[in-house]
Amino acid sequence: MPLNIIVVGAGIGGLCTAVALHQAGHSVKVFEKSRFLGEAGAALSVAPNGGRVLSQLGFDFKRARAMELKTWSLIDGITLDPIAVTDLSDRRERYGNPFYVLHRADLHGELVRLASLKGSDLNVQVAAKVTSANAEEGFVELEDGTRHYADLIIAADGIHSVLRSVVAGEDQSIKPTGLSAFRFLIPTSDIKDDPHFVELQKLGDGGSTIAADTTQEVEHHLVWYECQDGEVQNFVGIHKQTAEVENLKQSMMAEFRHYHPSLVHLISRAGDVTDWPLFIHDPLPQWHRDKLLIIGDAAHPMLPFGGQGSNQAVEDAGALGILLDGASPSDVPQCLQQFEKVRRLRASRTQVLSKVRINKEMEVHEELKQYADPPGSDLPTTMKERFDHDQGFDVIGMSRKVKSQDTGLKTYCMDH
Repeated sequence: MPLNIIVVGAGIGGLCTAVALHQAGHSVKVFEKSRFLGEAGAALSVAPNGGRVLSQLGFDFKRARAMELKTWSLIDGITLDPIAVTDLSDRRERYGNPFYVLHRADLHGELVRLASLKGSDLNVQVAAKVTSANAEEGFVELEDGTRHYADLIIAADGIHSVLRSVVAGEDQSIKPTGLSAFRFLIPTSDIKDDPHFVELQKLGDGGSTIAADTTQEVEHHLVWYECQDGEVQNFVGIHKQTAEVENLKQSMMAEFRHYHPSLVHLISRAGDVTDWPLFIHDPLPQWHRDKLLIIGDAAHPMLPFGGQGSNQAVEDAGALGILLDGASPSDVPQCLQQFEKVRRLRASRTQVLSKVRINKEMEVHEELKQYADPPGSDLPTTMKERFDHDQGFDVIGMSRKVKSQDTGLKTYCMDH
């Protein structure tokens, strides 16, 4: 018989999971605390590992205005000298899916469309804030005091999850990193004739440009790429967290004042600038307890280095869709154990790698070793190896393998 499943949170990870489980034949109810169903923020990347899952769900990349990224260029932010370039044009051939960039709202909107296709009984309730859960009895309690029971509760309520402690305990709460991320968008039409922009466009060659701080005095990291069919330029500026200020644009210009004048000039062309503090916690030893499972940022928050945050949440959804397909309530404990076999060490490695800039993989090599799968197996030490590790993982194939064999987990990647 189908499962009754509650998903807490209707962000990208939660909604993607709800769609995957509904397509697997289960009755899914989503509780979202906000009063609207949508995503705020700027653009993000959908790497081949995430795109594989979305394609499986029927995601329409064209409708979502996704753009294929051709290169990933690392440059010196002060001199603009090239440091390293990765060709991404072969992603479809190597991994089965291109490397896309798209706006968060467009990604979320396409997931909403999949959730509301004709004949779908996927139930999404907004303004429904979950305040607590009982893992043993299998219920969540809303702010209005009502209780809702399910065979399985999936907490996809983000980095500030109210349900993480039910699984991981209070000592596994998030902690500040000391870093923040400036974000802003510029309509391409506003700067298409700007000589600084015209020259800088040549650096990326149709891809993402990462301008790194090479002074070693402070930590800065500026990422820039276009999205929405080239109509918008997306910028993310990682910096050491400072005191709150009223004028974020001036603050960003001050933080990046040592960067190349053309990059500082582009920051000056920004409209609204936001600044988001970045948090993380150490990889968790387990993600589930009885009938409660945490996924996405609730289980494995990522820093922006490597662009895998949303992709790892999507991998969670893909694994659950496969492992719970055909499951009955009595199968849930085994399915959750299989899910952790597929996901926990894999996501933990990616989580650790997300803490360092591209080309700095050796800085976390010792920490990575405790999440090697199997123990002693090779780990990423270079930019190329990191991309192969992150983007080449086939969570659909791995989930099918574990479901059919349920014998120890071995690292499964596509042939390169």
